[in-house]
Amino acid sequence: MVRQEEFSGKTVEEAVETGLGELGVTREEVEIEVLDEGKKKLFGSVPARVKITVKPKLTDGERAVEFLKGLLIHLEIEAVPELKDEGEKIVIDLQSSGKGIIGRRGEMIDAIQTLAGAVANTGRKDYKRVVVDCGNYREDREETLKRVAEKLAAKAVRLGKRVRLEPMNPYERRIIHSTLVNDPNVTTKSEGKEPARFVVIIPNNMRERDRRDRYGKDRGGRGYGDKRGRDRDHGKYGDRERYPKRELPTEGTPESSGTSFNRGGNSGYKKGGFSGFFGTYLGNSRDEETTETPSPDEE
Repeated sequence: MVRQEEFSGKTVEEAVETGLGELGVTREEVEIEVLDEGKKKLFGSVPARVKITVKPKLTDGERAVEFLKGLLIHLEIEAVPELKDEGEKIVIDLQSSGKGIIGRRGEMIDAIQTLAGAVANTGRKDYKRVVVDCGNYREDREETLKRVAEKLAAKAVRLGKRVRLEPMNPYERRIIHSTLVNDPNVTTKSEGKEPARFVVIIPNNMRERDRRDRYGKDRGGRGYGDKRGRDRDHGKYGDRERYPKRELPTEGTPESSGTSFNRGGNSGYKKGGFSGFFGTYLGNSRDEETTETPSPDEE
């Protein structure tokens, strides 16, 4: 039932303040109608009168719907929001004949859903999920993601390699995880940062070397200290070979084998002294040994 009462005062503002105090409401919760602005006379005055109507209190879902009505007008989108459910989650359906409201990969409708969720949860202690749908888009999208998850999981097992999906919002990533949670052949995990966070499908038959990135870190979550990432024959960090130790040129090395500051008679290297030699040593201690670079056709 709508509550409606009249109040008076010397001025309109005084009448409004009196009414708000007696009703115990704020200006945002009422509609004010001025019946008489009042006026002063030579002898006495006519009081101002106002009618205050208390607005019916909206539920969280109704408040979100009212917000969307104004938002869609500003976006110049011809759609009518309709509250479908307000139980465990708030479901709002946008009645529209066009598909422009969905956007590329659902970006537009996802943004609208985020704003509606923020409005519906204003003042709430516990968060309530809000779903904004249009033309059964959410259900169709969910079925598509389930088929994609199963198809890519089979591909990951067939190839024995990780498969990375395109970036998705948290709701869609949750669908991928829940679809494959009972699959005995793969595991899933989310990587990256928002808004480019994505799901990775990891097959259980993947080789150990493929589980590691170029830094030796296990892609499945194990760090650098994992013993499985070490190779007894090649040191601590995998297949890295030791860099060969450079030997200094022997005595009698001609100046043409390098660059020398010494332009005198003795061009050889002296132990304990500086001969002026620097740069890369181009000589070879073995006679007639050369290394050829393969041509592009031979590689």
